[in-house]
Amino acid sequence: MIASTPRLHTLAAALLALTLAAPAAQAFSDDEARQAILELRTQIKQMNEQNQQARLQLADQMDLLHQEIATLRGRVEELSQRAPAAGGNGNAPQTPQAGDPQEQAAYEAAADQYRNGRYKEAASGFATFIQSYPDSDLAGDAMFYLGSSQYASKDFKNSIQTMQSLVKNRPGDPRAPDALLVVAADQIELNDMKGAKASLQRIIKDYPGSPSAETAKSRLKLL
Repeated sequence: MIASTPRLHTLAAALLALTLAAPAAQAFSDDEARQAILELRTQIKQMNEQNQQARLQLADQMDLLHQEIATLRGRVEELSQRAPAAGGNGNAPQTPQAGDPQEQAAYEAAADQYRNGRYKEAASGFATFIQSYPDSDLAGDAMFYLGSSQYASKDFKNSIQTMQSLVKNRPGDPRAPDALLVVAADQIELNDMKGAKASLQRIIKDYPGSPSAETAKSRLKLL
């Protein structure tokens, strides 16, 4: 049976309403999606700007750190240029003479390696000297140049141990504050900034009148 005309008009109107409503609902969903995308883009832009700022700050900090490492390296090299030979030279502190010619020769052999830039060989020689002559008048200098040789060989952990042992066992040794300065340089090379600050502060506290204390003060400003 065929529906009456009014009923057909009613069904047609309902179908038309549904047809028109579908695109409207889709349009509403697209608007929300577009808004979400815009918000996400804004967040990403902000994050990128923050990351860029952080990278610039990190770059500045790295530049300062590199300057600090270079300065400390220069200071350590300056300390190390004090010839590790008995009798000293120039304005360098005088190194005591060993009473035993064999002992003196063993020290000089290691010192020659050091002066010639053969730091691994020098470290081995100074270590052997300390083991063979622990009570020698040259033992303090031998320990300092052992630690300096280890630093120059990038053996930073052993350099720290050697220099800290020197300071612990010979706190009144003229090279003790310099040894702590080398320790701080080792710690910076190992990215141990907290340890480096502590070493520099210790120089200022325990050896306030030493040249190394002035160096430590200026270095602390950069850490």
